[in-house]
Amino acid sequence: MRIALLAVALISSLAAVEPAIIPLPKEMKMGEGSFPVVESSGEPRAGIRYDRELEGIANLFAADLKERANGDIKLVKEELRIKLPHEIRLDLDTSLPLKPGGYKLEVKPEGVTVIGKDVAGAWYGTRSILQMLPPKGTEVWATTKGVYLPAISITDEPRFSWRGMHMDVGRHMYPVEDIKKFIDWLAFHKLNTLHWHLTEDQGWRIEIKKYPKLTEVGGFRDSTPPYGNRDSDDGKRYGGFYTQEQIKDLVAYAAARQVTIVPEIDMPGHMAAAIAAYPEFGNSDIPNYAPKVRTRFGVLYDTLAPTEETFKFIDDVLTEVCALFPSTYIHTGGDEAPKDQWEQSPRVKELMKKEGLKDGHDVQSYFVKRVEKILEAKGRKLIGWDEIREGGLSPKATVMSWRGEQGAVDSVKEGHDVVMASTSHLYLDHYQLPKNPELAKGVEYEAWGGFQPIYNVYSYDPVPKALNAEEAKHILGVQGQLWSEYIRSYDKLEYTAFPRIAAVAEIAWSPLEKKNYDDFRSRLDPIMKHYDAAKVRHAVPLAAPKRETKDGGTIQTSLGTFRPLFLWPELAYDGDPETFFWSAAKVKADDYFTLTLRAAVSGKVKVVTGGKIGPFPDHLESGVLEASADGNTWTPVADFKSGTAEGILPAGTTNVRIRVTKAQESWFTLGEIVFEK
Repeated sequence: MRIALLAVALISSLAAVEPAIIPLPKEMKMGEGSFPVVESSGEPRAGIRYDRELEGIANLFAADLKERANGDIKLVKEELRIKLPHEIRLDLDTSLPLKPGGYKLEVKPEGVTVIGKDVAGAWYGTRSILQMLPPKGTEVWATTKGVYLPAISITDEPRFSWRGMHMDVGRHMYPVEDIKKFIDWLAFHKLNTLHWHLTEDQGWRIEIKKYPKLTEVGGFRDSTPPYGNRDSDDGKRYGGFYTQEQIKDLVAYAAARQVTIVPEIDMPGHMAAAIAAYPEFGNSDIPNYAPKVRTRFGVLYDTLAPTEETFKFIDDVLTEVCALFPSTYIHTGGDEAPKDQWEQSPRVKELMKKEGLKDGHDVQSYFVKRVEKILEAKGRKLIGWDEIREGGLSPKATVMSWRGEQGAVDSVKEGHDVVMASTSHLYLDHYQLPKNPELAKGVEYEAWGGFQPIYNVYSYDPVPKALNAEEAKHILGVQGQLWSEYIRSYDKLEYTAFPRIAAVAEIAWSPLEKKNYDDFRSRLDPIMKHYDAAKVRHAVPLAAPKRETKDGGTIQTSLGTFRPLFLWPELAYDGDPETFFWSAAKVKADDYFTLTLRAAVSGKVKVVTGGKIGPFPDHLESGVLEASADGNTWTPVADFKSGTAEGILPAGTTNVRIRVTKAQESWFTLGEIVFEK
């Protein structure tokens, strides 16, 4: 009896600890006791009773539990009077005062109830249950100790309706089965949108039956830059595409898991592969016209010609795209479309004269508006990158804002909806760990660039401060980007996406007032055990830096900080060689960076800018390192040469200053200031 009482006490004490759920629910209250999913004897296992409208997700949830519990899970429709020993009930109540996707989850010793505002809400409730359970394949499922859910009451709803991840298969493709794995993880994190970037300069990846050369010709390139050398070629033919049957299968697979796949057919730029397949749709009237599927990455000059023949081609392509994808939105890109070819084209000049278009930006606006009408006729909405604002935004277009917040703010104030995809926080193709130790592991760890640690992703608020509460309703949501120039395989995609996908999920779902990075980080460790159990390749999160120097000294600078939250001046003297300060603008003559020490120093000093510090080669081109004992009188110590200054400090130095002697166009990064006796 005493042992039994101790066991009950232990279960109750465990239940008092809040489970690790990401994204953090809106409301969560712990109860007493626990519910047995698998009893200590190994039997019986919990069963599922479900509303008839929830049969699809009930089957998927049962499969999830069966995979973990290694045994059958009994499924019973709501109206059948079959007794289940331990019941998990899935139900619907459209009258719940929650947003679409909201749910209530009640775990008591006598049973579990998930009530969804809609089907999606009930599904998200089951994802919370899975996160509260031990990861699949872990030892506890195979022991006789039993598996229990802690008693808890959760009321939850998403902050935003668009909670997404982007996947680029134009540069590099991934097998269908791996994309399904990724969709499973989107669902696990309550993300509901996969933005599928299907066409690029380097490859066309979607079968279009009316235009077979799009994949026969446009689906293959002759070479690819290898890891470690962006300006070279590996000489290996690369390509492929997804058949319409494969796409239908993926769309259905995602929909069953409450994930919408939004396809992107990028236009008028990033169209080299399509133009190589059908040159007549490009600017064929310009000098030296020789389209081909591109092998290098970057912004290229190939654009579709704004002709009636081209718009007929676009209409035909989008007819097949819309038949494959039931999504409300069709993404038409619109980014990085150089105007050079249009400016050379006699046909475009004639169009400009006819339509009263003053420049290439007006031509792009004309192009986007024509495409929007094509989609409207098919009952769909156009969404595009924020460059679609150039020359004037289409009347009903939705903007995906990646170049900062101003385009988003301007679009909202004009009455347009916006999805936030800011490069400052949401480009996950950037390094999530310091560049140097990453590349020390091998060139295959190369990323496109930038520095995007998980704490910076988490710090993002998708609603710009310039918007009032009413305007903020136009912010549909947020998504993380995975551009694949340097993501050549699915395991590299996992390493790039995880665990930052968890941060994207939380800023997309959880209430702003409940955001707390330390709390998130404590919940992330148990979630990463789910990754490990599934053999997901993921990075180990970088510890968030503190804004303080290692000796308590102070720093004054005329230079702004690129990311005020996390690349502070103090990081240039915090004792960590991998942290750094990054200036926020072009450097001017007499800009300064001054470190005031707590105690006097002497001996050698070395300061390194750019080069191996940070993700870019930004270094100080012209400057002098100076020393002072009082902060007033300064003595030159060394000039900066190739971004580095080193010299001998005078005795009694308490201040060290970097002073810019000549303006430069680039920013610069500043690593650890090092003193040696």
